Amino acid sequence: MAQTTVKDLLSAGVHFGHLTRKWNPNMAPYIYMERNGIHIISLYKTVAKIEEASEALAKIASSGRKILFVATKKQAKDIVSECAKKVNMPYITERWPGGMLTNFITIRKAVKKMAAIDRMKKDGTFETLSKKEKLQVDRLRSKLEKNLGSISDMTRLPGALFVVDIKREHIAIKEAQKLKIPIFAMVDTNSDPREVNYVIPANDDATKSIDKILSLVVDAIGDGLKERKDEKEAQEQEKQAIEKATTDASTEVKKADKPSDESPAETKSSIETEKKK
Repeated sequence: MAQTTVKDLLSAGVHFGHLTRKWNPNMAPYIYMERNGIHIISLYKTVAKIEEASEALAKIASSGRKILFVATKKQAKDIVSECAKKVNMPYITERWPGGMLTNFITIRKAVKKMAAIDRMKKDGTFETLSKKEKLQVDRLRSKLEKNLGSISDMTRLPGALFVVDIKREHIAIKEAQKLKIPIFAMVDTNSDPREVNYVIPANDDATKSIDKILSLVVDAIGDGLKERKDEKEAQEQEKQAIEKATTDASTEVKKADKPSDESPAETKSSIETEKKK
């Protein structure tokens, strides 16, 4: 699992919080000091929380469940989409679709509609439509791709959420809380850490800070996925070994049960010869 140090986080600007007048008192345990009207986050606590979150994320990934990344703010969008793609995880970087989790069945229907349009284009049905209908279908496909394309492989509710800026993504947080889905998040000094299961106190506005935290998180998920892959390969090898042993044993039994090549008359003659001796 990737390790980090206070020095690494310091160079990425993870320690910069919000203006003191905008702080949330519940973040007090994670604040080191105040400087020039800005709260400074305790990076020693950030390092500890990153390790705790990384361990939990690795376990979720190794269990085969998906981790949904959520970040719709401009400075986090590209970073989150790139990081999520590295580990083949779903992500939302456009507007959060209301009921994304609490009304997941409806969301899945919309994703299936997107797949149905793709099938229409492959089997030639699309070409039978009028010019106006083609335009409408293309617009619908583009809209669905923009909002839901990144979650097309998510066939069931995610095992966890990773959120950048919990104040901005408050609807996603509420839905996850309602369904008791674990929430991991970068939490700045203006947010309430009580809404999150795994808090990573950090600057959630600077691109360098977001990139640093996300890279550590993705490394941990990658480790979990590798562990799952290795476990599957070991199980497959064990299965093949058992099958081979069973086949070999069966062959030996058949050989032992195979009748003698001598005919009954020859067998009887040999017995009589033995008796005369």
